[in-house]
Amino acid sequence: MTSAPDHTANRSRPNPLLLVATPIGNLSDISPRAVTALSEAEVVACEDTRRTGRLLQHLGLRAPRLMVVNEHTEHDRTPELVELIASGHRVVLVSDAGLPGISDPGERVVRAVTDAGYEVSVVPGPSAVVAALVISGLSTARFVFEGFLPRRGADRTRRLDELVSEMRTIVLFEAPHRLARTLADLTGVLGGHRRIVLVRELTKLHEQRWAGTLGEAVDYVADTEPRGEYVLVLDGAPNAPEASAEDLDAVLSSSLNAGMTTKDAATDAARHLGIPRRQAYERALILARGSGPLPSAP
Repeated sequence: MTSAPDHTANRSRPNPLLLVATPIGNLSDISPRAVTALSEAEVVACEDTRRTGRLLQHLGLRAPRLMVVNEHTEHDRTPELVELIASGHRVVLVSDAGLPGISDPGERVVRAVTDAGYEVSVVPGPSAVVAALVISGLSTARFVFEGFLPRRGADRTRRLDELVSEMRTIVLFEAPHRLARTLADLTGVLGGHRRIVLVRELTKLHEQRWAGTLGEAVDYVADTEPRGEYVLVLDGAPNAPEASAEDLDAVLSSSLNAGMTTKDAATDAARHLGIPRRQAYERALILARGSGPLPSAP
């Protein structure tokens, strides 16, 4: 076992809050600098003391004080962490996997520490976002990370609508039990021909990469039992000319005249014209009520 270092001599100058990346699967991916940071820490703020404790044990390190800072406790624990830094303690912040603050707790702590006038530093390392992106085969020149989509309601609808015209490569996280629904929703908004790559169990024994279209992904997941955390890498919207109001009216009118509901007509128009579904739906309601022109389909 590595003996605990003596920190009593360094209390006059505050140490920075140190964000340390931990492995996303394979424990061999932890860096020597991360090991040093953990060995010198007096306090390790973590999501799960059992999981972080096992990592420290694997590294042969004596566990310092472990403080639970997760989605339920981050708000209450943040002032305490700021006080610990103010008093000169060496504080390390980790998540269960990857970099803290990326779809994990940490953002609130970092903001509070910097607002209090103290330094924040980082020991970079594994990231599921970048790892999935670089093995996807899709464009890496520009990308946007969307994290987990809202689970339900208007927030989910709004976020899905925003993806219609997003031209950068899109990276999403999803839990296995919600994967089928998310793929179905993405297909309904973006159409079944958009390319997507599903990556699961990154760096682990059963790492898997699947590539195809959204429509094919829906069928693929229906025939499998999703397991493990998924990263979805989605092709951006094609570079198409902006649709005019006349184009929107023509597409909507054709669908409404054919007997489609306003919701289905709006979804179809959004997919074909690359516009937000909300915009198409609002116009579809106007046309269906007879408040605007409803030209005949050509």
